[in-house]
Amino acid sequence: MQGVLLGTPEVMTPYIEAFAQVAPHIRLALPQDVVDPEAVTLALAWDPGAEDFLPYPNLRLVSSIAAGVNGILASESLPGDVPLMRIAGESQAQMMAGFVTWHVLWHHRRFGDYLANQRQRHWQRLPMRDASDVRIGLLGAGKMGSAVARALMALDYDVAIYSRSGRNLPAGAEGFSSTDGLERLAARSDILINLLPLTAETRGILNAELFARMPESAALIHVGRGEHLIEADLLAALQSGRLGGASLDVFAVEPLPQDHPFWHHEKIVITPHDACDSTPNQVAQEVSEAMQRLDDDLLPTSVVDREAGY
Repeated sequence: MQGVLLGTPEVMTPYIEAFAQVAPHIRLALPQDVVDPEAVTLALAWDPGAEDFLPYPNLRLVSSIAAGVNGILASESLPGDVPLMRIAGESQAQMMAGFVTWHVLWHHRRFGDYLANQRQRHWQRLPMRDASDVRIGLLGAGKMGSAVARALMALDYDVAIYSRSGRNLPAGAEGFSSTDGLERLAARSDILINLLPLTAETRGILNAELFARMPESAALIHVGRGEHLIEADLLAALQSGRLGGASLDVFAVEPLPQDHPFWHHEKIVITPHDACDSTPNQVAQEVSEAMQRLDDDLLPTSVVDREAGY
């Protein structure tokens, strides 16, 4: 079985060795190394170009190398009749849960203040709040959102979730849906966590209007997509004290420009889009299983709803 890698070579090349080890029946190559484009039935992609899919008329599957697919959906040459899948393994969800839990503890237990005190050699115990008194708002109830909710509820946090349907939520989590539901969730969120996919409806959802509905000095943990956030609105909310802090893992422009004000902001924690990741071997395993399902006349389990955008 022949596959092609569509994306920057630095990002895509490691998958050649991973597939050779985990799924040797799938041979991957960069576009310049493909001998017969008509023999290619799999495209593994990450931010492909507008015309990257055109040379391959016999694709059976297009797969992302991660959970996000908005870069692939943006390609004008993406075939409309070929299944598109994203990587949605359990290990990736658990990695995200651990990452978000760390940041919840950072804001809840005021570790930023402790570090500032350490730099000043200032010994001061800060007031504590029980986890059950800290209200967590989660935007997104997919596999990752559910894993995060379960991890936080295990620590006794009060968790509520906003999702498109408001259904199929982890036991014990309160559910919100619709525009009114988003507003009500924000109003009860001491810490707001964004895990939404990027769609036309969610672009710019983290904005001044939403921040204004949150409790004073609330915190934002942003691990969705960079385009969800209106960056100027976040800076204004931090400046006014409406928000007390933010953890940001994704940005509208990546890498984050050297002169960006986020770098030096004392209330912002930055990580380089590294909240969770699937190893090339895990990607190879999931894609191999998806191709087998296609051979059995079944769709991949993580097939993307293109109309919804995820």
